[in-house]
Amino acid sequence: MGDRLAFRNLSALCLAISALLVVALPTKVIAQTTAADFYNRGLTKQAKGDLDGAIADYNRAIEIDPKLAPAYCNRGSAKNDKGDLDGAIADFSHAIELDPKLATAYYNRAIAKHDKGDLDGAIADYNHAIEIDPKDAHAYYNRGVNKYDKGDLDGAIADYSHALELDPKYTAAYHYRGLAKQAKGDVDGAILDHTRALEIDPKYTFAYGGRGLAKAAKGDLDGAIADFNRVIELDPKLSLAYVARASAKRAKRDLDGAIADYSSAIEIDPKMTLGYVYRGAARRAKGDLDGAIGDYDRAIEIDPKSAFAYDSRGYAKKAKDDLDGAIADYDRAIEIDPKSASAYDHRGYAKKAKGDLVGAIADYDRAIEIDPKHAQAYDIRGRAYFEQRNWTEALADFHRCCDLNPKDQDYPRIAIWIIRTRINEKDAATKELADYWGKRTNGAPDDWPSKVAGFLLDKISEVDFLAAAASKDAKTDSGQHCEAYFYAGMKHLLAGDQTAATEFFKKCLATGVKDFTEYQRAEAELKALAK
Repeated sequence: MGDRLAFRNLSALCLAISALLVVALPTKVIAQTTAADFYNRGLTKQAKGDLDGAIADYNRAIEIDPKLAPAYCNRGSAKNDKGDLDGAIADFSHAIELDPKLATAYYNRAIAKHDKGDLDGAIADYNHAIEIDPKDAHAYYNRGVNKYDKGDLDGAIADYSHALELDPKYTAAYHYRGLAKQAKGDVDGAILDHTRALEIDPKYTFAYGGRGLAKAAKGDLDGAIADFNRVIELDPKLSLAYVARASAKRAKRDLDGAIADYSSAIEIDPKMTLGYVYRGAARRAKGDLDGAIGDYDRAIEIDPKSAFAYDSRGYAKKAKDDLDGAIADYDRAIEIDPKSASAYDHRGYAKKAKGDLVGAIADYDRAIEIDPKHAQAYDIRGRAYFEQRNWTEALADFHRCCDLNPKDQDYPRIAIWIIRTRINEKDAATKELADYWGKRTNGAPDDWPSKVAGFLLDKISEVDFLAAAASKDAKTDSGQHCEAYFYAGMKHLLAGDQTAATEFFKKCLATGVKDFTEYQRAEAELKALAK
């Protein structure tokens, strides 16, 4: 939710500068009409939006005076506004040849290069513009934008800061510095910068949006929603504001509110692929899988090359037990985006559900190769190794998952305890799990994962543990019983009581919660016991 190049369309700025330059232009007279006359008429037409008329007048001025650098510069600006980036760059380059000190030509050429994706070329041009005019705050700001797009966050922040030294009321520089700080993980610094922009301009829509995103990242969902509300008040037709607010509502589990906001975004922009994909995700979370698939279908109709839409539809199909359909969608997502770690990850999960552990592990390998810090891929590959009974690889993957994801370790830690116990490291396993739970900061002390850990650590009896699995919510009840029966069976198995273990594993399968890891592990254990 950024305003990108705040001075991206430089027509007004260029025209103002050019109007001053024209006073000093030499005149060459042809039929009582000078190059300056055509040039000035071009400026007037360009200011009114008549780009073709302006270009025609600049052409005439250049015919009369081929060395009139400002005419090339402004003709380039008009071409840029028409989308003729190559023509614009050629004109700016010619202006620079004629007048190497014309900072505006470097500045404008940098914008055209940015639009062509030549970020290094754009930065080089801003460097020249800054050398010529070291007090041009806009040049520092826009160079910062290009550095941000290159991923050079420190360089971007330095440029935004320099722009603010030159112009302390440069709201866009505060806003964009806030985005860069958030990208670096400095969420508090981001909120301060967005807030400073709003102190200067209380109606600066993008700063509310940026601050809302930062608040959401901090977990302040109510504060984020309040900021997104303000964005919508200021600009009711800004579809992305509804999407941002919907995402915060989803995080609060207000799925109906989220769906309503995604619908509003789609109403404003009926071809907004992202709106359909996210609304589909909210519908899937509500259990409306057919509605979700319908939204993904629509997203794919609008953009047949949206890997995200295929990946998301595959996830919904898997939830419907249509594993072949899911894998076909993941295949298509990977065709479109061969570097989508998520699509490999999800396809691996579907293959695992089909019993193709070798194929699943190959997909997780690829996901990790693409993104070596993809904690979920290590977790799920660890589960596949677990079902393969490859304890060494499973243990390594679960530990790596915990290293990468310190906030979501509960079930990987439980899996580590099971593996270490079954390879005769029970004392060390128990100490490791107890140490983790003693320092655990996410989740409540009496939540369900804590009860699972308490049972494995012999702090909760089997009777009390099974009783704790009960819930008034049918979905929660079946899920917790699926887990409880598996872990009860596992404790009996590890103690050498295969008969009791078998009965509990069968009870786990009787819950019918096929998408739970515990269900799949119970299946694997029963197969092993039957041999």
